[in-house]
Amino acid sequence: MESAILVENLGKRFNRYHADKPLTIMEAVLSGLRRIKPVDDFWALRGICFEVNAGEMLGVIGHNGAGKSTLLQILGKVAYPTEGRLEMRGRVGALLDLGAGFHGDLTGRENVFVSAIVAGLPRHEVARRFDQMVEFAELSGFIDNPVRTYSTGMMMRLAFSVAVHCDPQILLVDEFLSVGDIAFQSKCLKRILAMKAQGCAIVLVSHDVTQVERLCDRALWLKHGTVKAYGDSDIVAGQYASDMLVQTQQRMPDRADQLSTSGIPLRMNDNRFGSLEIEITGVRLLPKAQMKSGDRLSIEIDYKNERSVASAHFTLSISGQDGQKYLDVTTAGLMQKVIPLENSGTFRLSIDRVDLASGDYFVEVGIYEKDWSYAYDSHSRAYPLAVYANYVSKGILAPPISFEVIFPKAKAI
Repeated sequence: MESAILVENLGKRFNRYHADKPLTIMEAVLSGLRRIKPVDDFWALRGICFEVNAGEMLGVIGHNGAGKSTLLQILGKVAYPTEGRLEMRGRVGALLDLGAGFHGDLTGRENVFVSAIVAGLPRHEVARRFDQMVEFAELSGFIDNPVRTYSTGMMMRLAFSVAVHCDPQILLVDEFLSVGDIAFQSKCLKRILAMKAQGCAIVLVSHDVTQVERLCDRALWLKHGTVKAYGDSDIVAGQYASDMLVQTQQRMPDRADQLSTSGIPLRMNDNRFGSLEIEITGVRLLPKAQMKSGDRLSIEIDYKNERSVASAHFTLSISGQDGQKYLDVTTAGLMQKVIPLENSGTFRLSIDRVDLASGDYFVEVGIYEKDWSYAYDSHSRAYPLAVYANYVSKGILAPPISFEVIFPKAKAI
């Protein structure tokens, strides 16, 4: 089978400049043209080799700074390699920075046409698919409003919809399941898998090892810009998870069992992991830990630490009794940045609606070091959540549903 993506000995080198490099021509002249030349250089990627066939999904994993974003930029032709060979066979669609290409003063309708035409669709084809795009994004009531009036979630939904309706043969995805609420995330996943089944080659960058293991055929583990492992997704994801766990365990102190705020014991190296440099001291599910499907849920995480930390990531997931994750988000995926932490405080995540079917679930939380190399504190299966729906659903979701029976009109005599 011919590869849709072929990468051989790919390398990308960047220059490193002086910290006080002049930012303008005037500053450069006044400084006597000093500190303009690069101090040295470094390789963000080196010796990268892999291929992705049509109908396959490759997961790319690794800590922050491993080279994942640089690789996606090269595959998306945003950046160009310093060395090596790259072949991309087919139209490329990219879900890298959703909504970044939208113009705030244009309406949603106008942005759809501009973005889809730039992606390679003829105008008449954009017009034919326009209603499908708007319906998928669930924005029919707002499509003629300026995009600057949209929330971040609305822009992300519209950008995702445009990208997946442009029939790419190759799709580059960066943490796509951080788009929208649980129901919309499920719809995104279904669409991605349908594209894969139709022969689209997909490269997925994700911090979620479970997601890569579940969705991808193969995985590429990058570490310090080089390939640490490449092969079957379950094997590579397992190696990556083991490496993170080892680094966390090396930093894990001895600590007696403690009761979580839900009353479930927290046991080190069992349902609790971390160096405890930052410690989770309490987790609250609001308004309460029993809720109706479709209602709003807020999760508050209290933390404390001995010193201020310049940056950290929060993680939050909702999983079933069997361990299957139905929601798995990080602050890095939601806000594309890390969060500075003072000596103590509270982090709150609000979910506008939880459309889960009736059942018993767990909310799992964690705080991780800025490059994801180890956990500060992580609690699993410690905070139960009971969900009740108005009707019986044999699936994962129980969104609002209505139905009616339409009878044909009798013909006039």
